[in-house]
Amino acid sequence: MAEPIPAEVVITQESRKPEVDPTLGIEVKPDRHGEPRHRLVTIGDSLTHGFQSGSVFHTDISYPAIIAYELGWLDSFRYPTYDGFGGLPLNIELLLRELEQSCGRSVDWWEAPLALFRARQFMGDVESYWERGPGSVTPPFPAINHNLAMYGWDLRDALSVTGAECAAKIKVPKDNFFKQAVQNSSERAALRVYPMAVDANMTVFDAAVALGAENGDAEAGIETLIVFLGANNVLPSVVQLKVAWSGDDYADPAAKGAYTVWRPSHFAAELREVAEQVRRINARHVIWCTVPHVTIVPLARGVGGGKVALGSRYFQYYTRPWITDAQFSPTRDPHLTADEARAVDCAVDQYNDAITDVVREARGDQDQPRNWYLLDVAGILDRLAQRRYIDDPLARPSWWTPHPLPPQLDALTPQPDSQFISSDGTRRDRGGLFSLDGVHPTTVGYGILAQEFIKVMHLAGVEFRNPDSSCRPGTPAVDFDRVIRRDTLVTTPPAVIDSSLGIVSWADEALDVVRRTLTFHF
Repeated sequence: MAEPIPAEVVITQESRKPEVDPTLGIEVKPDRHGEPRHRLVTIGDSLTHGFQSGSVFHTDISYPAIIAYELGWLDSFRYPTYDGFGGLPLNIELLLRELEQSCGRSVDWWEAPLALFRARQFMGDVESYWERGPGSVTPPFPAINHNLAMYGWDLRDALSVTGAECAAKIKVPKDNFFKQAVQNSSERAALRVYPMAVDANMTVFDAAVALGAENGDAEAGIETLIVFLGANNVLPSVVQLKVAWSGDDYADPAAKGAYTVWRPSHFAAELREVAEQVRRINARHVIWCTVPHVTIVPLARGVGGGKVALGSRYFQYYTRPWITDAQFSPTRDPHLTADEARAVDCAVDQYNDAITDVVREARGDQDQPRNWYLLDVAGILDRLAQRRYIDDPLARPSWWTPHPLPPQLDALTPQPDSQFISSDGTRRDRGGLFSLDGVHPTTVGYGILAQEFIKVMHLAGVEFRNPDSSCRPGTPAVDFDRVIRRDTLVTTPPAVIDSSLGIVSWADEALDVVRRTLTFHF
């Protein structure tokens, strides 16, 4: 039985109108005294960490790293690395490429035992590398990272978790052939984020405070600080296909794992604490991000014979992308209902109103106005939502217009969209904005996000200094040719992911990949 929707969740028929002006119409004269030592610092979750296809791996092409490249500052930008065996916890793309080499473009019934053996062998190699091999040793790093994001974080984790706490949670690993997953994968990943060699008892906000203070009190030590948190206060609803509203113990690290959606009042209370921490950080300007509508991501596919009504943005049910309308059974398959999806989205709208208010109040502070900006990421994703809005003009809200793709992406065939990615055996024939976990962007998706940050930074007066990229004074832009070259899913996706997504379905049923890669809360 569905859990009752809390009375404080305001149900609306139309999605919240995004804020298109990062200043919210409030003028603040920025203090550009001095030269900040750190041009970019980021605090966030998996979207900022560089998570993709079930793992954090190519952090050198995360959206913060893309921005740093365009700033001409990538060589100085410090970020954690996870180069062994596809990263943590499990790289679905590399797993499927291993299966393609072993079994060809499809896994037939008689090949299933071989595929299962090869998959378990790959997962065993990943487990051994990170638990007992070179990956088990945290590399010494005598400085504080500029990318202070960690996958799986919600607001409370960012506020309270320290490196020392993560180190204490790591237990002696057990080798289990039937439950092959890197033990304490989140904590192992976090030890490469936190400044363990500087102070293991720092939170990420403490670390950012230390970076901001390096120029002294008179000058900002950080030029741009990005704060992108909150998605993990609602994302579990889509990962688990279950709505469990937060209770009064939402701030208890030991209890909060039972909840998949924070009540708006609980989110706002946590956000106020985050804002207080951000005020401690000496940054020239801060960019705050809204929370995306997680029901749009392709891990939750709308089924049930179409939308619930003409002009509605919601399908009758939301289930896994490899379950077709003909196959779906509400009594058998995990799912969200249209009413649950709407309630989740409306709660997110209230989260985003609270984030907007934080920026508005800071900019309008009469005693100490702060040069804070808003990037409405929720609006960007809404404008890219293929099945919700692009394919259904009647469902579009009054404010909706499509988000224009950069020319380099617009020229690709087919154009990247927000559906689950698939291949016709030789090239991508659908999707391209989301990776193989159905939640996190591909590299080009991260490039789109980086471009939006660059626009706000340019508005704030940031100078882009990369002479080798397409950024020029007055017209800063991401070098999408470079980004496309780095995106193996868009350029050469695994041939095994055909339109039926049978191999992905098999991997989830046989190996439990969704839970292993996306259920990563502390």
